[in-house]
Amino acid sequence: MATSGESRVAIIGAGISGLAAAKQLARFNPMVFEATSSIGGVWKHCSYRSTRLQTPRPDYEFSDFPWKNRADPTFPTYDEILEYLQDYATHFDLWKFINLESRVSEIRFLENPAKAGFTELWGGSGRPLAGQPMWEVGVVTGQSETVQWHKFEFVVMCTGKYGDVPKIPVFPPGKGQEVFQGKVMHTLDYCKLDEEASKELMRGKKVVVVGYKKSAIDLAVECAQANQGADGQPCTMVIRTLHWTVPSYSIWGLPFFLLYSTRSSQFLHQRPNEGLLRSLLCYSLTPLRRSVSKFIESYLTWKLPLEKYGLKPDHPFTEDYASCQMAILPEDFFAEADEGRILFKKSSKWWFWEKGVVLEDNTKLEADVVFLATGFDGKKKLRSVLPEPFSGLLEDSSGVMPLYRGTIHPLIPHMAFMGYIESVSNLHTSELRCKWLARLLEGRFELPSVERMFKQTSLETEVMKKTTRFYRRHCISTFSINHSDEICEEMGWESWRKGGWLSEAFSAYSNQDYKDDEKN
Repeated sequence: MATSGESRVAIIGAGISGLAAAKQLARFNPMVFEATSSIGGVWKHCSYRSTRLQTPRPDYEFSDFPWKNRADPTFPTYDEILEYLQDYATHFDLWKFINLESRVSEIRFLENPAKAGFTELWGGSGRPLAGQPMWEVGVVTGQSETVQWHKFEFVVMCTGKYGDVPKIPVFPPGKGQEVFQGKVMHTLDYCKLDEEASKELMRGKKVVVVGYKKSAIDLAVECAQANQGADGQPCTMVIRTLHWTVPSYSIWGLPFFLLYSTRSSQFLHQRPNEGLLRSLLCYSLTPLRRSVSKFIESYLTWKLPLEKYGLKPDHPFTEDYASCQMAILPEDFFAEADEGRILFKKSSKWWFWEKGVVLEDNTKLEADVVFLATGFDGKKKLRSVLPEPFSGLLEDSSGVMPLYRGTIHPLIPHMAFMGYIESVSNLHTSELRCKWLARLLEGRFELPSVERMFKQTSLETEVMKKTTRFYRRHCISTFSINHSDEICEEMGWESWRKGGWLSEAFSAYSNQDYKDDEKN
């Protein structure tokens, strides 16, 4: 194992959130368990050869570790991101905490499970560290089948929402992939192929890609590029739900951040704990809020051939932004479609037949290969290791994990969850919450009652429900600054981080604004 001496805290997963947690909790000598042979999470194990970050470098960096080439305007490749994360781990000496090829197979609660009930204070006492082991973590290392058990006072789950557990559609008998004579592959398995193997799989083949989010779009482009030439076959995307796509971070010449990522722009949107006056004001600004969405939609409809291909969504752009489903298009996506190498079919339902897939209007698409870009089930991954009754408490009645400050489940004591809420920059979201968690464990502030924590999470869910039909993704992008304000106030930081009122109103917030306050 990488650590020596007593470890009070376990961190499960060494992706973005796990590395941020290891750095912020270093004083607790944490043990980081990573199931694979490398750090990086989805950037290592769920990336295509063409995968790039969807934001500029300055919007995706740790507050105390800027990119070496942060002025480079290009979006970094996944290889560049992995190098950045490895440099971060080296710079802050995190490797001593990290145990690679260490898969957590089971977690046991060492106290009375009744502590998972609705008590007045979290875990009965409200304290994150009980002064004694509360969890036992079973770990399988390398090729061994032997489970090694380690006891900890606190566990941080950083296994994430993406990767590891693919979400596979369920079909009626006789309509599943068992009747299909070709090959079916989830994007998780496609990511494991090298460049030549992936090209060979698609070259000259009739390919169907199910999905229309970032992974599906990137895969369709790779398929089209593999099928250039006389023997090439088009790739058909089966789209169940349309979403807005964006060619760049400029809308009619204006930087995108002005429309959603400043205090003034987020003032137009609902937020938790806003009070009656603020709520009435927000309601009165509804026409302006809708105008911003229409302004963006008009640009996207003009810039992209959405109507030509029937790809213009019926719902407002704001709903996709509010659910973190806005995808940045590869430069040549529609160029490949114009050449006939990418085709589009809309169908809310589909199933397999012997030679391909069938759409809800009974159209039959022949296929040699069907790719499932149908997402991942991060909650299933959590349920597989958490014991009862905790595994059954993960979601509330709305299907959302009720995480206070995006971190603490009110009914699961002595445990934190990182990487299960989303924003425009998930790295920023995770790092700031790891700073908050470190100060909680250090005893610098106390958690509110379980009832108050539930009230806060319910308010956030209600805001998301009113903003987007896709609220179950637990995205805070339309009130992310307010979310960060409340975290700062709880830590004893100033919530307004800019130098003056003008920059506070019209400058975008980034991780650089949340460097540690020296006195806190």
